[in-house]
Amino acid sequence: MDYFLYGIGILLFGGAVSLLIPERFKGLWIFSAAALSSVFVLIPSFNVLFSGDAAVGIFYMPQPAGEVKFVMDRLSAFFTAMISFMSAVSALYAAGYMKHYINKNRTVTSHFFFLSVLIVSMLIVTVVQNAFAFLIAWEIMSLSSFFLLIFENEKEEVFKAGVNYLVSMHIGVIFLITAFIIMINRSGSMDFSSFTEVFNSEPGLINTMFLLFFAGFGTKAGFVPFHTWLPRAHPAAPSHISGLMSGIMIKTGIYGILRIITIIPQPTSMMAYLVLFISLISGILGIAYAIAQGNIKKLLAYSSVENIGIIGLGIGAGLLGITNKMPALAFFGFTGSLLHILNHSVFKPMLFFAAGGVLHAAHTLEIDKLGGLIKKIRWTAVFFLVGSIAISGLPPFNGFISEFIIYRGFLSGMQTSAIPAAVSLILSFAGLALIGAMALLCFTKVFSIVFLGSPRTELSHPLHDITFTMKAALVLQSAIVILTGLVPAPVFSLISLAGAELAGQRMLSEHTAETSDILSRLSGGLLIFLGIFAVVFIVRSFLLRGRVTHFKTWDCGYQAGNTRMQYTASSYTGPFLNLIRPLLYVKEQLSKPSGIFPLDAAYKSGTEDKFEMASINPVIRFIDRFLNLFTWIQSGNMQQYILYGIVFLIAISVWITGI
Repeated sequence: MDYFLYGIGILLFGGAVSLLIPERFKGLWIFSAAALSSVFVLIPSFNVLFSGDAAVGIFYMPQPAGEVKFVMDRLSAFFTAMISFMSAVSALYAAGYMKHYINKNRTVTSHFFFLSVLIVSMLIVTVVQNAFAFLIAWEIMSLSSFFLLIFENEKEEVFKAGVNYLVSMHIGVIFLITAFIIMINRSGSMDFSSFTEVFNSEPGLINTMFLLFFAGFGTKAGFVPFHTWLPRAHPAAPSHISGLMSGIMIKTGIYGILRIITIIPQPTSMMAYLVLFISLISGILGIAYAIAQGNIKKLLAYSSVENIGIIGLGIGAGLLGITNKMPALAFFGFTGSLLHILNHSVFKPMLFFAAGGVLHAAHTLEIDKLGGLIKKIRWTAVFFLVGSIAISGLPPFNGFISEFIIYRGFLSGMQTSAIPAAVSLILSFAGLALIGAMALLCFTKVFSIVFLGSPRTELSHPLHDITFTMKAALVLQSAIVILTGLVPAPVFSLISLAGAELAGQRMLSEHTAETSDILSRLSGGLLIFLGIFAVVFIVRSFLLRGRVTHFKTWDCGYQAGNTRMQYTASSYTGPFLNLIRPLLYVKEQLSKPSGIFPLDAAYKSGTEDKFEMASINPVIRFIDRFLNLFTWIQSGNMQQYILYGIVFLIAISVWITGI
């Protein structure tokens, strides 16, 4: 645990020093601190993962916290390793990305400081075992990410997105505070271990408490219907913050759910079916809304909801395996979920970072305004393609491996004689397959429209590809995506140690060995496939050496086409969106042609989130109307404001003397 504390100390020191050094050095300084901190955090993390022996540190805080335990077990070690390493990669990307703002004489001092605070708070959340200290770290995480999100707060849409995010996080924390207060009153202690005794003595409390904790942690994770902050926050934040929040920070919500599962001595069937149902809805609706988006980062935000749904399907399957005494299902469910948490933490920031490259080059993320960028920003295009293949769950990249493990869990559990469990697993299997098909449609849309074809609008400035540090971060992520997909057995074997503990066993050696063997054979097949592809590519390059080739797309015999006649994002996905139209709220704007020779006509469509319209917007309108009742207080009269202060001082003095 000492090395873990050293890692936290290095980050805090780095953040404090960044306030003092020149602007142009802040990015590399914070990256250096994050990288060194990651080394110190990874040492105990891997030690705990391999040995299974928890690392414990005990500290004392003023009341009401009292004794605070830092405990790193295998679950915590998995998350600390992921958070520390991927945060360092994000800091490396940020060092190049933020130069754009520094060159415009924009101060970035507070930004890098809050970046270090966010990383530290995420690490502490995963090891602290005291309710009061946990909530403090949780709140620091929310506030620091809020300040990072509103970096460009002079833009109205950015500030509104930040306020929406902050309100959503505090709605979630209300559920957590309520749940912790109930548990503390029952147990008489703030230590998480005491909660297990409460659940043992009052098993009827389990479902109610899990609902409260799931609502609180699910808001951070982005499960439907708690997801509405994601598509607002991610487009507003700088790209490295979008990647960090989407790939890493929302996983602290998943950690919270898994931690509660470890505290509950015997999960219930209600827990399993609830998680499966909400996760299936999240996965399908998340990718459905992603398909309909015209902004790259908003599309990626909804895709995060989809992937949280996939992770939740694995957790739900694991819970179903425990409650129905199916150890293979429990093992594959939890292990597949953890593996997808890891994979998503790599390829989702990678996609946001590549989107940042598009934004820097084209100054827009509107899909229908882009086109042909692969000719101008080749590196960004390649990285976005790798991330798109991975997130679509296609071989030979890492997204395929984690979904394969979850599928394997579903298949192993379908043999049960329990009809509700079998039906749930069949529906989950079919739902995951549908999600995968929709993800493929979504990312072929965004890649083909943005990077292929011809430019849809003329840009008034030259396009430049990403900087060296941005490229370095993306190369590192690509390497992990490809290696995990091509050589998955070692990664699976390591993560299965934590998955087995979540499943309630020290180790399921027969399943681990059998699956590792399957993955090794799969790895061989994928390598052969890539070898054939490489040979064909090399032979083609040799035969075409020194020759200029021209290809013309089939144009149905019409030779007078122009760039405006290319597919748009809407036309590409239109037939599918018409099939799922009941799930979406579609807004349409039509300007009809008029006259014999019409000069212009236009059609524009967009979608609104039904959950936001039904639950969030009415609340906001109510609060707005309520606060408008008190606008008379803001008269603009200085004497009146002074009077308010005098009245307050008199009232507080009377109250104190009365006591």
